[in-house]
Amino acid sequence: MPDKYGSHADYMDWVKDDADSRQKTIEDALRKAFINFIEKREVEVIVFSSMSAFDLAKAIVSRPLILKPLLAACNIAARAIERDLSIKNLDTYSPRLNEDQAKVIAGYIKPFLPSYLEIPALSQIDRVAFIDKEIRKGKGRWEKKILESLNRFGSLQFHKRTFTAGGEEFELDAASPKSGDIKVGVDIKRIEARRDIHKRCDEIVNKAAKLKSTFPNSKFGAVVYYPFIEEHINIQNRLQSGNIDCIVFASETKESIENAVRMLLSTLEVSK
Repeated sequence: MPDKYGSHADYMDWVKDDADSRQKTIEDALRKAFINFIEKREVEVIVFSSMSAFDLAKAIVSRPLILKPLLAACNIAARAIERDLSIKNLDTYSPRLNEDQAKVIAGYIKPFLPSYLEIPALSQIDRVAFIDKEIRKGKGRWEKKILESLNRFGSLQFHKRTFTAGGEEFELDAASPKSGDIKVGVDIKRIEARRDIHKRCDEIVNKAAKLKSTFPNSKFGAVVYYPFIEEHINIQNRLQSGNIDCIVFASETKESIENAVRMLLSTLEVSK
């Protein structure tokens, strides 16, 4: 990378020795922990050390679906591909690659692949990554449901938008109007662990303060997902601020989302 910015190869070099040491330790621990349950079985193995980068590229072109598990086995994500290879907008789960791109990627990942990998292990790596992606996608849909409910029950139309305060840019998950001075801003926040309370609440308080400093006549509300119901009062106490006009809590259900949004809109005086 130019100007001494790190590439993925640099990052891998930083941790290689520690990762090698941990791998050996983990393998030894697994053998000892499960000594009575270890069996030797015949399993299909892909021998990467026997193939060239051209062989690897040919395989990727013929079956693009294999790209994600190969990348995951190398601890490589789409961001690294874009940064180091300038291949943008690559969907690693369903890639569309021409031969030249496949060759570049194959040459890039070949040094990071192990000498061999069992097919079941490689497919399990893909499974774990896929499940993680789908769960994150589901959480993203929760935010969209909040926005849809705001537009269904509100007298204003809400959109995701940004604003600038003190030379710094901030993003609101829902705001109205779409452009110009913001009248109402809503922060939609998932807090899924107790240890994240302080950081997430501080983010909400800071965003509310920045919005009011830029648009003094605006209103600010927050929709919070926090699964520990008995501790909602703690969140409310941490979010006590003259800049925050309303705080509501919503779970995953349609009923909970709609009730929370209706309460928010009513308090902000922008319900239908």
